[in-house]
Order: sequence, then structure tokens, then C-alpha cells
Amino acid sequence: MSEKNIVTAEIREDVGKGASRRLRRDGKVPAVIYGGDREPVALTLNQAELVHAVELESFFSSVLEIRVGDEIKQKAVVRDMHRHPFKPLIMHIDFMRVSETEAIRISVPLHFIGEEASPAGKASGVVIQHQMTEIEISALAKNLPEFIAVDLSDLDRGDVVTVADIVLPEGVEIPALVSDPEIADSAVANASYISESQGTGAAAAAEAEALAADELGEIGMPVAEDEDEGEEGEETEADDESKE
Repeated sequence: MSEKNIVTAEIREDVGKGASRRLRRDGKVPAVIYGGDREPVALTLNQAELVHAVELESFFSSVLEIRVGDEIKQKAVVRDMHRHPFKPLIMHIDFMRVSETEAIRISVPLHFIGEEASPAGKASGVVIQHQMTEIEISALAKNLPEFIAVDLSDLDRGDVVTVADIVLPEGVEIPALVSDPEIADSAVANASYISESQGTGAAAAAEAEALAADELGEIGMPVAEDEDEGEEGEETEADDESKE
């Protein structure tokens, strides 16, 4: 297994909010691994190593190997992760054990290729829009791709690429196509012609906002000014830490 997919961990016995805060102050990340036919196990990871690892997109769509010492090795995927609301820290991460004989359902990123070389990409006044950035797939661990490539090289003005058009690697399925066949017609990417009168999406939005403000002023309603939204009403562990 590639080194980028190896996560070094330690088993921890001390659990709870207080224990988790102490771990974070020591540069550690509380974690848990669950699934399969075994009980959940509490783990501790290195904060700096994990922050570096999660910078890779593939970290969230690959089968990882959790290593505890030299003897314990377990294949798993990321199921959940919580970041600090404003610091570059990871508060907690969950892993789910995987089996070589059972299919995994996981969301993987979509990579769009051939866009610039397509007829739409070369045409003036045509905008190519990505309507989806990821999709849930089902596959055995050995067949799990880091991403799904969506070829747009033949995309022309007015064309739409749907979920049904995605070419999947061998052994990979999209469960939604079975449970909800109508999802097949959902747009993944499309090429639209934008006239000069329409302008860009940002300009159109600004124009609409200005028009709405004028209309409100005409009927005597106050126009709200932008204000920074605080995090009032929410208690986070960061608040608890500052009180200790």
C-alpha cells in the first residue's frame, strides 16, 4: 500500500470530552474506528501528520491502512471528520473498517477532462458548468477508484452530460441508478451560451440585487446592510477550552 494511504495510530483508553481536550492540547486527534463484526476502538492520531494527509483529495475516497505499532493493521475508509471552526485543526475523525469481500458505498470526486479541447471549450460565449463535484459509488475495496473521470472532449454548445453518461471503471456501480432510475437524467455538466446582454453570472446577480434594493426603497422598506454573522447561540469545544 502507498505510504500516503497509511495512517499511524495509537489505541487510547481515556475517553470523554475532557480527555479529548487534553489530547488536542498535546497535538493529538481523538479518533474512532468501527464496523465489521468487532467493537469500536478509540484511537489517537498525530495532529500535524493528519492535517498534512487530509490535504490530499484521495484521502477521503481511498482505502486507508490504520497501523497501530508493528502488529495491528486494519483497512478502513474515512466516514466523518470535524474541523475546528476557525483554527487549522482537526477535532475528531471516524474510520469505518472495510472487508475485501463486501462492497463499500462512498462518495468520490468527479474529475472533468477534455474540457478545454471540446467544441464548447473553444467556442466564444459558451460557459461550461459542472453541476456535480462528487458522486456516491459502490465497489469492492480492490476496485475503489480515487476519482471518476468525466470526459467532456465532445461537449458542444447546448449539450448536457448526465449521470447515465458517466463511464465507470470495472467493478464500480452508482447505487442511485438502481434505487432511483430518474437520477440517470440528472445533469453532471452542461455547456450554455451566454449572450452579451446576459453578462456573467456575477454581473447578473449584482444587477438583480441592485434592482431589488431599488424596489424596496420605492415602497419605503429599509434596505438591510451586510453584517458579519457571528456564531452566537452555538457552544463549541473551542469556547470550553478558553474557559479552562
